[in-house]
Amino acid sequence: MEGSKRIGSALISVYHKEGLEPIVRELGRLGVHIFSTGGTQAFIEGLGVPVTAVEDLTTYPSILGGRVKTLHPKVFGGILGRRGLDSDVAQLEEFEIPPIDLVIVDLYPFEATVAAGGTEDEVIEKIDIGGISLIRAAAKNHRDVVIVPAQAQYAELLRLLQEQDGSTTLAQRKRFATAAFGVSSHYDSAIHGWFAGSEGDLRLSAGPTTVLRYGENPHQQAAFHGDLEGLFEQLHGKALSYNNLLDLDAGLELIDDLSSLNGVPFAILKHNNACGASVRPTLKEAWDAALAGDPVSAFGGVLVTTASIDKATAEAIDAIFFEIIVAPGYDADALEVLMRKKNRIILRRKPATRPTRKVRTALNGVLAQDADTALEEAGAMKAATKVAPLEVQLSDLVFANILVKHTKSNAIVLAKGHQLLASGTGQTSRVDALEQAIAKARKFEFDLQGAVMASDAFFPFPDCVEIAHQAGITAVVQPGGSIRDQESIDYCDAHGMAMCITGNRHFKH
Repeated sequence: MEGSKRIGSALISVYHKEGLEPIVRELGRLGVHIFSTGGTQAFIEGLGVPVTAVEDLTTYPSILGGRVKTLHPKVFGGILGRRGLDSDVAQLEEFEIPPIDLVIVDLYPFEATVAAGGTEDEVIEKIDIGGISLIRAAAKNHRDVVIVPAQAQYAELLRLLQEQDGSTTLAQRKRFATAAFGVSSHYDSAIHGWFAGSEGDLRLSAGPTTVLRYGENPHQQAAFHGDLEGLFEQLHGKALSYNNLLDLDAGLELIDDLSSLNGVPFAILKHNNACGASVRPTLKEAWDAALAGDPVSAFGGVLVTTASIDKATAEAIDAIFFEIIVAPGYDADALEVLMRKKNRIILRRKPATRPTRKVRTALNGVLAQDADTALEEAGAMKAATKVAPLEVQLSDLVFANILVKHTKSNAIVLAKGHQLLASGTGQTSRVDALEQAIAKARKFEFDLQGAVMASDAFFPFPDCVEIAHQAGITAVVQPGGSIRDQESIDYCDAHGMAMCITGNRHFKH
């Protein structure tokens, strides 16, 4: 094996011990001299595997409450010493520094501490100093040293130890080093982000990379950078595509907002927009109502709900072709039904925190903004007209406003009874969006009498409320903010319509 080197000594200093035991036992079997400190040393001793305390190597104790343990020339000299350079070898011998061939590190959980709402002092204490230094030193000297920078690499190391009897090739060590600098970069980016908040330069590190079949189109290469396995368990079907991931992102954001309403939400998405959505007392009723919104566009769609899928609903869903279904769980007999199509993607959603910042490339740089987490509940619907919405209308306005928030601008949503009747999406004119929605609702024979309308931005003229009134719409919600708001309000007052203003625009581009 090219550049093969056998591991003779190892330094192990990890935060999480899960998965470490088989590695330690294999190193013991191979006769590797292990150095360690603190809790890791105690763990190894508990396994009955010989281990030398780092303090015995350095002749210095762990000090400053554990802040300084491995930061010493006898540790870093052993890692950074170049075995093929005579002057380095001579100095290692002169200062009695033993070479260290393997470094295993698992950093303090900085991001997890931040996510858990840790205090400033708790977060700062989870900024790893010694560990990150060990990672960088060992990765730099990967010609001679193997670096294992995180739990994610434990399995690969164990396989190599067992299959290659403690030896590694240069290519393998370089692969570990590449992962190590990825861990180091991500860790430092997270720390910078915490200190800087939204004020500092953007440091983007999104986690592991998943190479995708292609991008939006087959001639575009693409990859996803992030922990998909932390969000989904794929139970069935082909690999997720670039477009699938965009639809999933849009679907999860929508369904999470719809879950604020009483009942079971179900949404069907195509090209990042809902073509069907409803909230009903039962899952089956929610599916039926969502599908009725646009059974044509539902073909090849992405289905999202917050309820576990039962057999009755699965059989109804199975009647159409769809790309993906996402739910928190599936009954065993429901899975049997859904798995009849081999390429159908079935995902079980895991509890996970979603990003609070949105990032996209633009021009010769990157745009970053807060995620649109504003959610206008009934109390935020301020009646601007003489006629206030009835309770049933108000409930529908809240529902419609959630949908229009998650629809491409310019957007109009028509709804009744917590069911999406139709939407106008991505139009350059708000009137065009409304006329598109009305035409679509009529195509599927929905009665718009008593329905409500939601707009993602203000009405610059009263033409939209005029058209809506003529179609049978009786209540409207919009953010307001036009210098001609009063003209739309006056029209509603003259025709007995209710209008609510939220104060929040929800453009989506």
